[in-house]
Amino acid sequence: LFFFFFFFLFFRKYFGEKIGLYFAWLGLYTEFLIPSSVVGIIVFLYGCITIESDIPSKEMCDQRNAFTMCPLCDKFCDYWNLSSACATARASHLFDNPATVFFSIFMALWATMFLEQWKRLQMRLSYFWDLTGLEEEEEHPRPEYETKLLQKKLKNKNITTESTDKNEKEKLTWSDRMPGYAANFGLILFMIMLAFSAVFGVIVYRITTAAALSFSANETTRSNVRVTVTATAVIINLVVVLILDEIYGAVAKWLTEIEIPKTEKIFEERLILKAFLLKFVNSYASIFYVAFFKGRFVGRPGRYVYVFEGYRMEECAPGGCLMELCIQLSIIMLGKQLIQNNLFEIGIPYLKKLFRKLKDERTEVKEMDTNQSKDPQQWDLDYILEPFTGLTPEYMEMIIQFGFVTLFVASFPLAPVFALLNNVIEVRLDAKKFVTELRRPDTVREKDIGIWYNILSGIGKLSVIINAFVIAVTSDFIPRLMYQYAYSQNGTMHGFINHTLSYFNVSQLKAGTQPENSLFAQEVSFCRFKDYREPPWSPHQYEFSKQYWAVLSARLAFVILFQNLVMFLSVLVDWMIPDIPKDISEQIKKEKTVLVDFFLKEEHEKLKLLESFMARDKRKRRSGSKSRRSRAASFSQCHRSPKGSFTSFSSQHTVV
Repeated sequence: LFFFFFFFLFFRKYFGEKIGLYFAWLGLYTEFLIPSSVVGIIVFLYGCITIESDIPSKEMCDQRNAFTMCPLCDKFCDYWNLSSACATARASHLFDNPATVFFSIFMALWATMFLEQWKRLQMRLSYFWDLTGLEEEEEHPRPEYETKLLQKKLKNKNITTESTDKNEKEKLTWSDRMPGYAANFGLILFMIMLAFSAVFGVIVYRITTAAALSFSANETTRSNVRVTVTATAVIINLVVVLILDEIYGAVAKWLTEIEIPKTEKIFEERLILKAFLLKFVNSYASIFYVAFFKGRFVGRPGRYVYVFEGYRMEECAPGGCLMELCIQLSIIMLGKQLIQNNLFEIGIPYLKKLFRKLKDERTEVKEMDTNQSKDPQQWDLDYILEPFTGLTPEYMEMIIQFGFVTLFVASFPLAPVFALLNNVIEVRLDAKKFVTELRRPDTVREKDIGIWYNILSGIGKLSVIINAFVIAVTSDFIPRLMYQYAYSQNGTMHGFINHTLSYFNVSQLKAGTQPENSLFAQEVSFCRFKDYREPPWSPHQYEFSKQYWAVLSARLAFVILFQNLVMFLSVLVDWMIPDIPKDISEQIKKEKTVLVDFFLKEEHEKLKLLESFMARDKRKRRSGSKSRRSRAASFSQCHRSPKGSFTSFSSQHTVV
């Protein structure tokens, strides 16, 4: 804290309050990642310790349990034993255990406490940096706005009448901005659809590649189809995300420019909202698909859902989709942090500076003045540096990381650990970039981080809902809970795997989809698949069973209960922690008291001075009235005396 305080003080003194607040926010965020990282490691270790005692994993790995599973693809895939997916089941338990529920609640409260502590730190810095009384000054219009306004005036110069309201000609109306708004709506919708199309393209790649590898004659290739497809698909997805991120940043800036915002502040806010919307969809679209859509529209044996007339929709692994969600989240998060946040952040400004330096050397005049110094001046060195373009990229990468840490933390408890390691390096890289790679920006006085706080607050509230659905829908927490307390005969998890698998009569497979040249050790009459459906011997065969509807009801009830409980605790934490620190509040009260006492003292002195003036004026009036009465008496005596008696008049006047 001592180091960070002087670090913020240096940046505030040299770069201004706006950049100082960014580094203060980044420092507090990094500091808050420490307790969340510790709890995340504890949750992960809990999964490692309890993996040997997890009954469902042991049942799945026990080869004596002859769970003959239905083929994973048509015609070329054979029946298989569930015990072959033992490694996936054991790995899923590391992240799919009861401790993740506690960790999700903890992270929701962590996000609330972080925002509350930031408000307190922001108030403290505003007080010490003399920003508490800072009022927003009226900004000058942007040159682009004034140019557009001038063009409108020149265009309407010949058709305006004297009765036209003068104020209407002083600003651009919504009709003037309508082309920009229409272009914004259409292009943003197109960009969002482009991100979804990229996700769909990766899905098609996974389906076709899995089908192609299943045809391979190599046994090792066929046994590692799922691992190969998942790893390559995630890497392709990461490359697409990085490319679209750069495109979306440029598109958001162009869309904001054609809107013609009046001031720089409005321009920055609209740019932030557009860039965040596009990059949010781009970064999390594939993760949302794996968490909530993959494996939900597969169908069942004998009635699978196909795409492109021959490729079955992909299914989740036998241990569930949570492990794949963890892989997807970790690779995208780590890839963005390593490549985009670190390599691009240092490498691109350095390459731009090098290119600008080489370009200036080529255009430099060969013959130099003899009086000119050979050593370059400091302003020449500063000019070579990259121009400062604002704090939007710095905030954006941290906000996206904040989403990775909070939104899907139930599937990846180690996310805060990797975020902490990244931010320790990020603070140093940002400081080095601002000092050595960028031109010194103009100082700007700001008392808060602006619209970024609202975005953080929105992500914190959204994380509660998403984690509730991840636990309820993606993980097996609710099915396990329902089985243990509603269906288990002895109140344990024994028999859970058998309970979640349905039967299918292999004679009802469609023609042409049965396994060719099956090498399975025994003749198969019934195969198993993961779902809650009625068995073939039931009158309502293959329809959803009562267990399915009971588990679905429990999942929805858990979402509602979890969401309301965490929201209540978040509001309680918000209410218990005051926005203004007590010492700052008392200091402000003392200053106000001193100020009021000073004004009262000034007013009291003014009142005393006024009273003294009034008293002196009153005495003067009294003395003046006595003088007038004496003069009147003298005048009357003078009229009563005989004419020519000068002595009487003189004596009376002398007495007066």
